[in-house]
Amino acid sequence: MIARVLASALLVLALPASAQQVAIADYDPKISQPAFTGEGPVVAIDEAHQNFHTIDGRYAPFATLLRADGYRPRALTEAATAESIGATGVLVIANARGPISAAEIATIKTWVEQGGSLLLIADHAPFGKSATPLAAAFGVEMGNGYVAVRHDGKVTSRIEFSGQQLGAHPIIAGAGPGGRVRRVETFTGQSLSVPAGAVALLVLPEDALEVAGPPQVDALRRGESAPGLRVGGRAQAVALDYGKGRVVIAGEAAMFTAQQMQSGAKVGLDIADDQRFARNVMAWLARAIP
Repeated sequence: MIARVLASALLVLALPASAQQVAIADYDPKISQPAFTGEGPVVAIDEAHQNFHTIDGRYAPFATLLRADGYRPRALTEAATAESIGATGVLVIANARGPISAAEIATIKTWVEQGGSLLLIADHAPFGKSATPLAAAFGVEMGNGYVAVRHDGKVTSRIEFSGQQLGAHPIIAGAGPGGRVRRVETFTGQSLSVPAGAVALLVLPEDALEVAGPPQVDALRRGESAPGLRVGGRAQAVALDYGKGRVVIAGEAAMFTAQQMQSGAKVGLDIADDQRFARNVMAWLARAIP
């Protein structure tokens, strides 16, 4: 586990009054040159673990993007076994709330080692709890908290990544169908460690702070003291080769879909280069990017 130092500074976290998220029904990716033509790879989106994001729910815009890019998304409604994921090109597990069993973790790890591709997404607490053992199987430690940074003199949970905060990787460099990624915006999320051999795609700034959960967030919003951990240099997305396979682990879910908050604010694919980033992540996992 990567050691983290208890933050000496206390920040006032600016979060929306409500975490209610609604998928944007009329999201249009406007893709003229898809990554795949004809019969593209099957993308299995997990729905077997009480997932907060599903193909017909909050990840419907993500599924729309996949179809527009030539993939064949489907819901995976049963446990991960050699048979259930065997014909899958990319397995997506987003914000699982139910436990992922040891048998499933072993199956997924072997499947990746043999050439499969996994996109594992776990947002701020409590979503990391279910995903932590699977991430650990690939050497990534999840922070399991809420991350905030200072931007333009204010503390915010909407985090912008640009310049040196974007890692040196084909996903960022523009080798994929989406082109070069110059700015990605995330919405809260947790931090991730960057194990040896992995590349941090989204590097948290030096002043990033991660707190444990809603009680601490509420205290900080009221200007009261609460403990936090400095997580600068950790990541909100990492990429790694594993055996013959590929893995991307993300600590934030909104950047892969298009949502509108109760406040009216939009997050995700319609913002910054988030769509470009999502396309390149999928293209790298599907090997449309070497």
